[in-house]
Amino acid sequence: MNRQQKILLGIIAIVLVSLYLDLPKTSLDFHLLGQYFRRDLKIKQGLDLQGGLQVVLQAEMKDIAEDRRDTALEAARNVIERRVNFFGVTEPTLQTSKSAGQYRIVVELPGVTDTEQALSLIGQTARLDFREPVFEELPPESTASAQITGFKETDLTGKDLEQAAVTFDKNTSAPQISLKFTDEGAGKFEEVTKRNVGQPLAIFLDDQIISAPRVNEPISGGQAVITGQFSLAQAKNLAIQLNAGALPVPITVLEQKSIGATLGQDSVRKSLVAGIVGLFLVAFFMIAYYGRLGLLATVGLVIYGLITLALYKLIPVTLTLAGMAGFLLSIGMAVDANILIFEKIKEEKRVGKPSLAAMESGFGRAWDSIRDANICTLITCFVLFNPLGWSFLNTSGMVRGFALTLGLGIFTSLFTGVMVTRTLIRVFYK
Repeated sequence: MNRQQKILLGIIAIVLVSLYLDLPKTSLDFHLLGQYFRRDLKIKQGLDLQGGLQVVLQAEMKDIAEDRRDTALEAARNVIERRVNFFGVTEPTLQTSKSAGQYRIVVELPGVTDTEQALSLIGQTARLDFREPVFEELPPESTASAQITGFKETDLTGKDLEQAAVTFDKNTSAPQISLKFTDEGAGKFEEVTKRNVGQPLAIFLDDQIISAPRVNEPISGGQAVITGQFSLAQAKNLAIQLNAGALPVPITVLEQKSIGATLGQDSVRKSLVAGIVGLFLVAFFMIAYYGRLGLLATVGLVIYGLITLALYKLIPVTLTLAGMAGFLLSIGMAVDANILIFEKIKEEKRVGKPSLAAMESGFGRAWDSIRDANICTLITCFVLFNPLGWSFLNTSGMVRGFALTLGLGIFTSLFTGVMVTRTLIRVFYK
């Protein structure tokens, strides 16, 4: 068995695994190294396909200082995201916007049917409080005298916390969270820390614990530091959560819109019909113009579709109409790579090279053009997806969905357009 036949067997194995994942099923269950794993394989649909609820929230900033309003908006968004995830919504989308002194949060909740419950959940002001441990006495034969069974509320709440900020340890440069309490809160905090030296002091946001730092000594003066093995991202996230409960940001529902599933089903049906017609026309053109080469390219295109759908299920990708557009566009990119390769092969044959030599040379000459074109598109996908969170871009959820499916499709098309098609031609074209 030569090298090309081995590669072909590997491609066949990938296709069979992809086909198995693509079959209608809700989950994948398997055992690995003695552990049981379960993976959800349902294709996740966005708001425009599945239907659901879109809510525009207004953040009231009249009691917030001008220089802290951006922080307050981000903190409010963070709290709402936690609540939505706790509500069990699949792939919610939350975006913030600032315009003409108005601070708003747009929330999209695919699949939500209980509108009143969702609105009551996301429209509340965040509640932060500090809780001290509750102990249970252990039997005399136990090595420990008592164990913590839970936490009870104290009179120290988010109203007493003036600000939380990320700072850095002077000795180790490790990120930490600095807390500054109000004058009244400083006294409460000193009393709580006196009672709990050597014990954890739990911090709850909306009745969910977000941190439980250990009290090393009584803390007076209203300033404290939370240390630990934090990454910078973890420290920033905790500071945002603490500020969410410290800042009084009332949230009001400015607009709500229910999107019916019927509209989504109709959109999916029309998109699938358009996609199938487009694929048929592409395959017809490739076979009619390039003959046997076009037939092999069409087989590669089918393999591309199977692998892409399997990746959508495994990652998973939330599919929207914009995402489907990105997928169909990436099919065009995959076909474009094959056309470049076949035209280069034709050029090599015109100068008198034998078929096999022309094929190898054509693939090599086409690769530079394929690489450059796809890199440019991937850069565009990176900007549209905005993974670094650049505020000046402020891309929407649908734009990000388009960028994700297009970028994923390009990576897959590079594999199928170059590796798969090349192997098929080398093995079967003779």
